[in-house]
Amino acid sequence: MLTESQLQDFVAYLRIPSISADPARASSMQTCADWLQGKFSRLGFHARVEPTAGPPVVLAKRAAKGAAKTVLIYGHYDVQPVDPVALWRHPPFEPFIENGMIFARGATDNKGQTMAHILGVEAAWSAGGPPVNLIFLLEGEEEIGSPHLAEFLSAHREELACDAIVVSDTSMIAPDFPAITGGLRGISCLELKVSGPAVDLHSGVFGGSVANPATELARLLAQLHDADGHVAVPGFYDAVADVSPAELKSWRDLPDYDAELLALTGSPAVAGERGYGSRERVWSRPTAEINGITAGYQGPGSKTIVPREAVAKLSFRLVPNQQPRVIADRVAAFFTARAPRSVKVEVTYDHGGDPYLTVSDSPAFRAAQCALRDVFGREPALVREGLSIPTVSLFKRILGRDTLLIGLGLPDCAAHSPNESFPLRNLERGIALHRALLTRLAEAL
Repeated sequence: MLTESQLQDFVAYLRIPSISADPARASSMQTCADWLQGKFSRLGFHARVEPTAGPPVVLAKRAAKGAAKTVLIYGHYDVQPVDPVALWRHPPFEPFIENGMIFARGATDNKGQTMAHILGVEAAWSAGGPPVNLIFLLEGEEEIGSPHLAEFLSAHREELACDAIVVSDTSMIAPDFPAITGGLRGISCLELKVSGPAVDLHSGVFGGSVANPATELARLLAQLHDADGHVAVPGFYDAVADVSPAELKSWRDLPDYDAELLALTGSPAVAGERGYGSRERVWSRPTAEINGITAGYQGPGSKTIVPREAVAKLSFRLVPNQQPRVIADRVAAFFTARAPRSVKVEVTYDHGGDPYLTVSDSPAFRAAQCALRDVFGREPALVREGLSIPTVSLFKRILGRDTLLIGLGLPDCAAHSPNESFPLRNLERGIALHRALLTRLAEAL
């Protein structure tokens, strides 16, 4: 069972509104970093808050007596914005416990999962200490693409030298059904702007004589997919790597996903690229998504105008061998070639992250399988996930280490959505898991 002290720590962490996307929350980001530094210091770590060009990084280190190996544990303390606030059943930064679940922004992504690491280490030291040296690296920009992390890793490469890297920012298959994530999709985020007249125009006086940017944006976006759900950008699939038959079979042996998907999303039917099942679409196929559209008047009543511009936010999830900048350039060329001369089109690259695929037969990977088996009493599923964690590719490129992705979230925890939650049982099991994992890694490395 969780102790009252452990629960209080988790609640205090969740109360801090550390939204990295909101410049008005800069002081909250600093507050959260300072809170973590204090927590690590009380655990006997040498902990410091390192400034970056954005929110700070929290770096904490502690050596174990006689340990020859070092494990780096990564997490992020920033969270997603809370909009739409009206859909939350309780205020997003006032944690609420109900039916064994704690509800708050960041509960699963990523404060609950990082807290399992921290409390697991605390419990290990209370029992005599983990058998490895530890480095904690907690950043405050993961939710906005980690724009300053590569520079930080490069500047601290020697200090961050390690034998294994562990991240808990993914999901289990179901309650009590653990998973190791061997692959993640990358991402390329863009903004598409269509501009027309210099100012908004009266639609009665000028409508029909000049192009309407909102109409032209809609036409461009409608060309992004073909009738079979394939992305229509030329060259989009050129580098896509095939999935092995053995891996596909292991996915198809997992519990049915379509029914769960419909229950989680409230959608009337599954959809997507023709010829692939839902798990394949999410885990191993690239996608193009329209994340938001802004154009013209959106207040109450009517305002009859031809808007001066229309904007769409787009994200492209990428799979192994695809490159964010290459995809961004091909998308920009696609829209530019199809835009009429009556409007101006601008495509702006916002940020991106590389896809990731790990080695699944390494000693560290096998140690993680053993630790999950120790705690959950069953063989973990070997999966991929559709989300993006650009950090793991940076670790591979800069620190030269693969990452163990051992998630404690559940598909119905509503990460990034209103009423985000985390099962307290998963926090409890996570504490036990991370104690077991450190022991197994010390034996295997």
